[in-house]
Amino acid sequence: MKHGIVIGKFMPVHNGHLALIDFAKRHCDELIVSVSYTAEDSIDGTIRLGWLKSIFQNKPEIIIDKVVDDFDDESKPLEERTKLWAQFILKKYPPIDLVISSEDYGEPFAKNLGARHLLFDPSRRQVPVSATDIRTHPMQNWDFIPDVVKPYFVKKVCFYGAESTGKSTMAKKMAAHYHTEYVPEVAREIITSNDFTLDDIIAIGKAQAQRVVEKSKLANKVLFCDTDAITTQIYSEQYLHRVPEILYQLEREITYDMYFLFEPDVPWVSDGLRDLGHKRKEMTDKFRSALEKRDIPYVLVQGTWEERFEVIRGEVDKLLSC
Repeated sequence: MKHGIVIGKFMPVHNGHLALIDFAKRHCDELIVSVSYTAEDSIDGTIRLGWLKSIFQNKPEIIIDKVVDDFDDESKPLEERTKLWAQFILKKYPPIDLVISSEDYGEPFAKNLGARHLLFDPSRRQVPVSATDIRTHPMQNWDFIPDVVKPYFVKKVCFYGAESTGKSTMAKKMAAHYHTEYVPEVAREIITSNDFTLDDIIAIGKAQAQRVVEKSKLANKVLFCDTDAITTQIYSEQYLHRVPEILYQLEREITYDMYFLFEPDVPWVSDGLRDLGHKRKEMTDKFRSALEKRDIPYVLVQGTWEERFEVIRGEVDKLLSC
């Protein structure tokens, strides 16, 4: 049996990596894909390992493994560095027959392993992108990112503020404009009145967070979210006079790239659930205070529907230009 190896950080995994791995597998019986990581990496190693395992879950001949990158010495020349790598690999894995890479290190690394080197597309003509390109400009390189990886880079935008200020309407409009998904206010699927319990508010918080996770998998670059965990906390305090700890945990787990605070300068519309029309200014102040307390920047949304749309569109366009 011929054993091959592909090494790298895969930070993040992109279509060039997948092309390399597919090419490598065609030249060996069993392929080891070794993901190196450190605690300082900008993308957690466990996340990268999960991406690769998900992509190749139906190919048992491709072994995905993760190793702590504590065996390198970047102060040494490449020949000496690859000796250190080879010593580690020889202890960690079965004898390697073939090293497949797109980099200059491939030849000396294979030599130090006593293996043959196979070079794949070093000029990146087949997939003209690098992990650095994607980390720096993910939106501009969107088509090079595998579907399982895209949710990590989706920009989450929160429409935030008091009731009946146009958040739901605008979330739908912006999702249609950007050909993407939006997350509705999930509370409306769980309760039918404001006579709810602590268990209800916990269920709302969990369901809202889960819906963001689910919709992120379907979103096209940006996801518009009608409410967040801070909003659920505010209404929990307003109606129940207490906030369960789980809502603060959910706030830490689901974060947003941009907040839009909606001013209450549009007509209040009753819908059977809203009952704070007389307190919209007071509630808006609470919403604003919650963001400022957390040092979360926000963009104020006010004026006509057309003016609101243009303010949001302009800011989101800037967000997606990164």
